[in-house]
Amino acid sequence: MPHATAGTPSSGHRPRWWKELPLIAVVYGLYSVGRLLVREDIPAAVDNGLAILRLEKALFLNAEHPLNRLLTAHPSLGIPADFAYASLHYLVTPAVLIWMFRRRSTVYRAARTWLMTSTLMGLIGFTLMPTCPPRLLDAHHGFVDTMAQYSAFGWWGAGASAPRGLSGMTNQYAAMPSLHVGWAVWCGVLLWRHGRHPVLRAAGVVYPLVTVLVVMGTANHYFLDAVAGAAVMGVGALLTRPVMRIADRVTVRARAVFAADPAPVPAAGSTIVSDGCKTSAGERIPGQRTPSADSSGAATGSAAEAASDDAPAAAR
Repeated sequence: MPHATAGTPSSGHRPRWWKELPLIAVVYGLYSVGRLLVREDIPAAVDNGLAILRLEKALFLNAEHPLNRLLTAHPSLGIPADFAYASLHYLVTPAVLIWMFRRRSTVYRAARTWLMTSTLMGLIGFTLMPTCPPRLLDAHHGFVDTMAQYSAFGWWGAGASAPRGLSGMTNQYAAMPSLHVGWAVWCGVLLWRHGRHPVLRAAGVVYPLVTVLVVMGTANHYFLDAVAGAAVMGVGALLTRPVMRIADRVTVRARAVFAADPAPVPAAGSTIVSDGCKTSAGERIPGQRTPSADSSGAATGSAAEAASDDAPAAAR
């Protein structure tokens, strides 16, 4: 995904945090509200979830069952996985964004645009394809909700990672694509491309892989949800430059509209002689003597005086 952050022209100055924070807050607010407003068509979501599960079995990609059984049988793995699912999504992504803002300001705008564009594309996916996560399927499908199993150890309840008692504030059928995986891929690419320390670059590889295992093992996503999340980020990376160009054009036009300054109109009864008009070079106002006229007049006067002096002399 090189197009998102490589070769992007710098704006020439560090982005202003007091402009960035409201922009990010507005986009994330629209995303969150959009998720809530999407109608939860539960029968369709269940059908879509089962269709994904059947497709994975046909392709021999069904890794969710063994991972879920592993986390269910071993609390030492299941509890950390639940904490990772409930928290890292909201901690690592802002941390990487702030790191890019402070340390890699020349490519920050492209990185931020990539994240926002992909996130809004994910919202379109939730709208068009509501999907029931494995943990909400009927028990005979063999999945256990590890978040519910280990809820006594964390702040979450029955509503996945939502705080206990606030499950109604989230759309539990927004599983396709997995933005847990998508945002982790975004973090991983940026850490790998722009991290100078080996630890940062290693984290860029490990974090997305661990996220894929966590979302499947906790029965919150299918493997194809994770694939779709990565694909959304790929398309978002390709759209980053066009989106930035459109944003630049809109900004330039908006500034032109608001910065338009019409020529001042003189007030009625103005005492200004020119009344706002300007004379061209060599042009004089009627009644005004130009330097050339003064010099020619002086020369004419001198000649007349000389002639008058010579006249009496000739008479004598």
